[in-house]
Amino acid sequence: METRFLSLLYPNEEALLRHESGEDSPLITEAVCEELGLCDILALKNSRLSDYFTKSPEVILYRQKTLADMEAFPALSETLSKALPILCDIEELRRLDVNRHPSGESYLYSITEIELYISCVNTLYEGLAPLKDKVQSPAFQTLSSVISVLVDSEYYRDLNENLAKLSSRIHEVKSITVGVNLDAQLRPCDAGVISINAETFKSGKVLDKILRMSFRNDAFTCIADIVPFEKDHSDNRKEALQSAFYSAIDRVFRSSVREWRAIVSEYVLENTDFLLRILPEIEFLTRATELCKKLGSYQNPVAFPQILSKEEKAFVSRGLYNPAVALKIQDTVVPNDFSFDKEGQLYVLTGPNRGGKSVITCALGLAQAMAQLGMPVAAACASISPVDAIFIHFPTGAEDTIDKGRLGEECARLREILDVVTEESMILLDESLSSTGAYEASYIASELLAGFAAISCRGIFSTHLHDLAASVDAINERVAQIGGCKIDTLVAGIEKGERSFLILRKKPDGKSYAGDIAAKYGLSLDKILEKRK
Repeated sequence: METRFLSLLYPNEEALLRHESGEDSPLITEAVCEELGLCDILALKNSRLSDYFTKSPEVILYRQKTLADMEAFPALSETLSKALPILCDIEELRRLDVNRHPSGESYLYSITEIELYISCVNTLYEGLAPLKDKVQSPAFQTLSSVISVLVDSEYYRDLNENLAKLSSRIHEVKSITVGVNLDAQLRPCDAGVISINAETFKSGKVLDKILRMSFRNDAFTCIADIVPFEKDHSDNRKEALQSAFYSAIDRVFRSSVREWRAIVSEYVLENTDFLLRILPEIEFLTRATELCKKLGSYQNPVAFPQILSKEEKAFVSRGLYNPAVALKIQDTVVPNDFSFDKEGQLYVLTGPNRGGKSVITCALGLAQAMAQLGMPVAAACASISPVDAIFIHFPTGAEDTIDKGRLGEECARLREILDVVTEESMILLDESLSSTGAYEASYIASELLAGFAAISCRGIFSTHLHDLAASVDAINERVAQIGGCKIDTLVAGIEKGERSFLILRKKPDGKSYAGDIAAKYGLSLDKILEKRK
């Protein structure tokens, strides 16, 4: 059966080709996914998350419709979840098939693959047929149609009938009767299969006869075990005997299975390939749906973002939060409103330690990444433009610092980002340049920020450098002369010494944080003197 193009993630073949060629693929690497924590909350076995990022609004909207159907009809997720392990079994069988020998074992593999194929098609049909006229997404409309045509075809009905006949013969085989001719010296000279039986032979040992209360010997009573299956013999001897048996079974079933093999190659494999092609897509969609369902169970909202053009360079969100944190604490988390605009395409984010700076930085990156996967984002609502890349610079260990030193290593990584970042990119810097003193770090950071602003990319620089935040106006004056974007400041809030985890758009006052914290822990002079009294 010839099937038209079908993908659950791409609207047409042209969109898929543009993605595979890299034309519509943003630079969002697997390493970025790991740093943001996306790989932990959306783990895949059959593909990588970085395989699916797109900057095409057409593709994003197509996926949103697909996932919206899965949200609206839980039976879709259940159906795909049931089909997924069956497809994984088929793929594993294909992998084993690479080294398959032309023997009875290979025929059993073929029959098993067809059984799995039919099971998968029936599973999809049973789940999709009742929803065929209800689903709204082109992906599920097409999949439902293709599966219905498959199941209703005469060829598929014949396949089921032939499988039932042949598999009944195969699965009824429990033992074979082997005949061995001996020469005058009682040496085996000929051996062969005398019969194929639907019951297993019985042990002829006296103890076994006593236990089953039968002392009768018949054609299915074994009077001596074949030596290679004894415990103290090597695997090679056992494999040699198994190979001989498979060869004999092969000759017995060859006439029955020869035509079956033709069916496998001409029909089943083609349709199995069609299902295997969407296996990674099914896994991605089911995992994405499971993630959104978990977040909702902890009363954290998720919403499909409105996708705006790349030229608008938009990111406007209400109730933004970090989904990785929500899943870790299994509770609601503090939401924040966040946006880029003409007065702030780059932000310097300051505030107390453990006040939520890193959390919101990752939340921004996660929302952008999830949007470009076609998923709902962790927010009450959002409007987002695709980016051509997400670059991150988070604290690292001591790797690659022997020759350069840690500051040199940090600067080298930042230089690599500057070499490739564009005005359509997003940057996320968390405590960069923390390996040197405040004066040196502030100077380098101000030059770095001016460079990013000149390029007009968007992002966050989360830092402990309050002097850097204080110099934003001066940096903006420099950049304005060359037509770059504006930088603004954000502050992780703290009230009466308590972290609120709210991110506020205002000028920082580092001393107030220190004073609140000192007072909270009784470290201010007034508190110390009061305690002494």
